[in-house]
Amino acid sequence: MACILKRKFVITVSFLATFLFLLVVRLVSEASFPLLLNCFGQPGAKWTPLSYTYRQPLRTHHGYINVRTEEPLQLDCDLCTIVSNSGQMVGQKVGDEIDRSSCTWRMNNAPTKGYEEDVGHVTMIRVVSHTSVPLLLKNPDYFFKEANSTTYVIWGPFRNMRKDGNGIIYNMLKRTVDAYPHAQIYVTTEKRMNYCDGVFKKETGRDRVQSGSYLSTGWFTFILAMDACYSIHVYGMINDTYCTTEGYRKVPYHYYEQGRDECDEYFLHEHAAYGGHRFITEKKVFAKWAKKHRITFTHPNWTVS
Repeated sequence: MACILKRKFVITVSFLATFLFLLVVRLVSEASFPLLLNCFGQPGAKWTPLSYTYRQPLRTHHGYINVRTEEPLQLDCDLCTIVSNSGQMVGQKVGDEIDRSSCTWRMNNAPTKGYEEDVGHVTMIRVVSHTSVPLLLKNPDYFFKEANSTTYVIWGPFRNMRKDGNGIIYNMLKRTVDAYPHAQIYVTTEKRMNYCDGVFKKETGRDRVQSGSYLSTGWFTFILAMDACYSIHVYGMINDTYCTTEGYRKVPYHYYEQGRDECDEYFLHEHAAYGGHRFITEKKVFAKWAKKHRITFTHPNWTVS
């Protein structure tokens, strides 16, 4: 009887040891070594929610469809760097730091040539408004030939993205992939657009259409990035109170062109009766999301309490 109990004890201990070993291997390989340090209470390491430790090798995003193949977007990133188009990026000299990210995201037609020292030169994901597609097509070789490793995600209303021959922007993109066969271009589905509107209403209490506003490219970028990225580092985006802070840095709205002051543009859109982006409102929501997700903001820094 004693031998049987001893054998059961040995089997149980061996099973537990094997289970713990496999758990440690999984933490190291899929969640990174800092997460393992968290488990052992190493000083300076922050606790990570369990939901962050289980990551798929490649995630399928059904709300974004390839223009050529009609397949859904597959994307999974570790550290995502989102580079704002803001004039705040001028003189920051963080280009090398940005290029070290595992996934670098840019928006609309923001160029890198001539601005590499401040914004880097790598672009893995470019999220583009339907209204900015013509701007890309003014220099198609730069965006779709030289940057052929970039994945383009184009958002826009159904009337512009419909595939029955009447979608103006979709037709432009179809001709683009015919001319540049290696271009990876995805468009948002009508269902995804409705989802993004729903998120805006849930977070702000306002119906986007009834409030006479349009979501910004930043809004669509954040929603996709929170699905695809383990953590997010945003460069050059100001918070909702920046423009009312004494002595704030006055910069152009875009780092790559002279024009209206950034804060003047924000106030103009925020208070427009119709057709404006609610930039300031959106920034309040981004700060809220940063409390639940791994999101940090620098240049300038945000304090998220």
